[in-house]
Amino acid sequence: MVTENNQTTINPNNMSVVDRVKAPTPKFFKTLRTIGLALAAIGGAILASPVALPAGLVAAAGYVALAGGVVTAVSQTAVDTTNSKTTENETP
Repeated sequence: MVTENNQTTINPNNMSVVDRVKAPTPKFFKTLRTIGLALAAIGGAILASPVALPAGLVAAAGYVALAGGVVTAVSQTAVDTTNSKTTENETP
């Protein structure tokens, strides 16, 4: 961390996973995270359906749910380096 003018700049290369999740996320990755959550929800709904569905559709739903979860997790850990300055007493 570098302190300048009562503000702390956090280097994204030295952040832990918890710090990355708590840090501000860029707008593009917020949109991508929302799309990933929607994909995971759709895949989960198809997998949990009480109606008998074709095996291919159930397999595809599993892949869609997995892809949605991965996209959501990766998007959540993206860090906005332009707005990563916080005050000394504020947690990132």
